[in-house]
Amino acid sequence: MKSLFKITVFSLLLFSFKINSQITHEKYGSNKTFTVPKWEVIDISIPAKTNFKSPFTARFGAIFQHKNGTIQEVPGFYNGNNEWIIRFSGSIEGEWTYVTFGDDKVLENKKGKVVITKNKADNHGAIVVTKEKPQNFFYEDGTPYFLLAFECDWLYALDYHNEKGLPKSDHLLSLIKENGFNQVVMNVFSYDVNWKKDPKLKEHPEHEFGAPQDIFPFLGNNKKPDFSALNPEFFKKLDRTISLMHDKRIASHLMIYVWNKLVAWPDMNTDADNMYFDYVVKRYQAFPNIVWDISKEALFYGRADEKYINDRIERARKADKFNRLLSVHDFKFCSKYPDNVDFISTQDWSDNIYNKMLEAKSKFKKPVFNIEHGGYEESPYVVFTGDYVNAEHCLRRNYMCLFAGVYTTYYWQGASWNAIIYNPYEQAADFIKPKFEYFKHMQKLFTLFDFSKMKPSPWKNGSGYNLTDSDETILIYLNKENYGLDAWFLKLKEEGRTMQWFNTITGELTPEKEIKDSGKFISPWANKADSILISRLIVKKT
Repeated sequence: MKSLFKITVFSLLLFSFKINSQITHEKYGSNKTFTVPKWEVIDISIPAKTNFKSPFTARFGAIFQHKNGTIQEVPGFYNGNNEWIIRFSGSIEGEWTYVTFGDDKVLENKKGKVVITKNKADNHGAIVVTKEKPQNFFYEDGTPYFLLAFECDWLYALDYHNEKGLPKSDHLLSLIKENGFNQVVMNVFSYDVNWKKDPKLKEHPEHEFGAPQDIFPFLGNNKKPDFSALNPEFFKKLDRTISLMHDKRIASHLMIYVWNKLVAWPDMNTDADNMYFDYVVKRYQAFPNIVWDISKEALFYGRADEKYINDRIERARKADKFNRLLSVHDFKFCSKYPDNVDFISTQDWSDNIYNKMLEAKSKFKKPVFNIEHGGYEESPYVVFTGDYVNAEHCLRRNYMCLFAGVYTTYYWQGASWNAIIYNPYEQAADFIKPKFEYFKHMQKLFTLFDFSKMKPSPWKNGSGYNLTDSDETILIYLNKENYGLDAWFLKLKEEGRTMQWFNTITGELTPEKEIKDSGKFISPWANKADSILISRLIVKKT
């Protein structure tokens, strides 16, 4: 009976996945009208036999015009099997007309309409940076976006061989979403790691995704690549993953290249290199949940130089008609060319990470994102330890970034690289389970208190770390080893304040009460858990 129940539930989940995670796919018809909600994605499919020697580099697309006069160019792409796709998402409600263009007459002058209706309640549009608050992220509709990222480089491979659906990806992404993460740092394609693998992985081959022999974005495979053409099936599979993430409102921080995962890339600036790069940008720019990253480890490993990365940035800017945010996974590059990226990516493992992030926050007038802080929480497999593996200490490093005013990323060794345990809580009892829930509490905290309004106030740190907003709400982070905080500024006679405590491990909040004691502030979880003192200004009634 239990087995039947499990099968029924799984079937229902799979059915639900099929219904909810597909791009709206419509076949072109002359002057046909399609309807899609604001910020959702529609593919308009045009069957056409052409004479292109290289259809993946062919000029093809459409000009969309809103009835208010707004014009949006949309690059199209070849999808294999004589199918051409116009992929569109609208940011303005109402009627859009479109007409196609192309280097082959059979692709020209295809006309139609797309009506954009009201957005779904949970869809706030693309991630943007505003002139008013240039150091923070927002959604397109103005909603603050508290970036909390999760690295999963091999996500593309998790359900690659499942033709019917993405049950593993759905399970993992649901866990990610439930625990407060809203962005996945991922690669278009990774091949394998260059470090020694944990022998225990051989006992659990279902968790090993490195060195795929039949997955490759070009023809052939990684060992014997054929750079004459791209592999449409690879990108169709990647579409499913990006679309599922969009449906779950999880951003894809998409690294177009990665230099240290043994990928057999074509030589830089060759026709094959440009074909691949341009195609990725053409194919995925319509997704509002896309954030571009030119390359993981952009200037490491002897692959690329600054000129190449800058050329790629310029190429992406020219090709991306939706103007998605772009960065480069290299702090040295971002520091030298801050005007060329939309936000600063840094990889800082320093022990004094708070001070380092505070320096970056002060230096750059745009968002700073510590994409790799050296904390890689332990898992059943030793995959890559970095310098820190203890879950609580990794959590603390994330908070140190936040209290310096910058955004941060979480790594678990059981999901970040070639080893992916998509259902960690269903594993054997002796398997080390991740502490995802710590970050659910973090997201809860910065839902209660808008991170975009909080500013680091180091002159009020004392023995903690201070964030203060414009309404004089103060958060002070204390390590569990802290005996007590003498925060004099919370006890000024001329202003009344309240206080309560937040447990970073359990998410527990103590009752809020007025500050009356003139002594030290001592956490109720001293020596047990890091905590945050929350103090609000009492607004006196006139």
